Amino acid sequence: MTTFTYDALPGRVVFGPGVASTRLAAEVDALGAERILLIAGVSEQSLAKELCAPFADRIAATFSGVRPHVPVEVAESAREAAAGADLILCVGGGSTTGTAKAVALTTGLPIVAVPTTYAGSEVTPVWGLTQGSRKTTGTDPLVLPRTVVYDPDLTLTLPTALSVVSGLNAMAHCVEAFWAPRRNPVSSAVAADGIRYLASGLSALAVDPEDGAARADLLLGAYLAGSAFAVAGSGLHHKICHVLGGAFDLPHAETHSVVLPYVLAYNAPNAPEASARIASALGHDDPVLGLHELGHKLGVPAGLRELGLRERDTDAVLDDILALAPADNPSPVTPDGLRALLHAAWAGTPPTEGDS
Repeated sequence: MTTFTYDALPGRVVFGPGVASTRLAAEVDALGAERILLIAGVSEQSLAKELCAPFADRIAATFSGVRPHVPVEVAESAREAAAGADLILCVGGGSTTGTAKAVALTTGLPIVAVPTTYAGSEVTPVWGLTQGSRKTTGTDPLVLPRTVVYDPDLTLTLPTALSVVSGLNAMAHCVEAFWAPRRNPVSSAVAADGIRYLASGLSALAVDPEDGAARADLLLGAYLAGSAFAVAGSGLHHKICHVLGGAFDLPHAETHSVVLPYVLAYNAPNAPEASARIASALGHDDPVLGLHELGHKLGVPAGLRELGLRERDTDAVLDDILALAPADNPSPVTPDGLRALLHAAWAGTPPTEGDS
């Protein structure tokens, strides 16, 4: 019999079309909020104002200076805006949720999250801050949102290109959960189901970006992905992407979507059971090829060079990634192997199992 530890994380999830409009006020009331800090980026301001109309008199302050990777100076400004607040309400994507977490980390304020992308960070206790060119991440139960309101309708206007990379970012959470440090049978089962929903939703999205059922599948897949990641933890893929993103300010979701097939190719030969389950969830005989073909069909950038990364930049971060690489990664992380992985991901050459 398998022996494992599984930490079930607390949190309430409200899921369904239209629930942000019909249920958000009740969820805020349930937490007894009287003075709310609203965090929403500039592009979500109109939506956030509409959703908050039933309790507009309780919005004590609004913070809109959201930036990717949550620079320390942004976190400090958001914390100042939280003075006197008793609840944080965030409406937006992963960067917005990350900003809310930065506030909760030092204030202990509860968070109600309303995601508008497929980031999945709204169900994890993981926080991240960037200072200069270095991104630091950590885990603290204080930053885990108390309630998450998932409304697929809010993602209908998310541009297709952003939906694709956001969905593949969620896919990365699922794939990595199979070999992350705290992996266990429960998180692996959740991850496999997440891959199925995400693959189905992404394939349907390519046909019709306004397919409500596809959007619901993607959002459910993102929730499952975040749940698996929250329990299993992060592995080599996330270490690579966090170092690259912090050092060169690369777009978060796009970086994950490009790098993922190459890390899978690197690990697959030494993780046969995980590879088989990933392949089954993708509906493809070869998980690396299946993931690469899905990304190609959806128009994912062909290599990190298309995100503005220079070839020499991959060598500049090699030591930083090696220092963070998990000791129990399925395939040993060597300087030569990591260098080859990064170069292939930069060039966008088709990944094949065993690449190193």
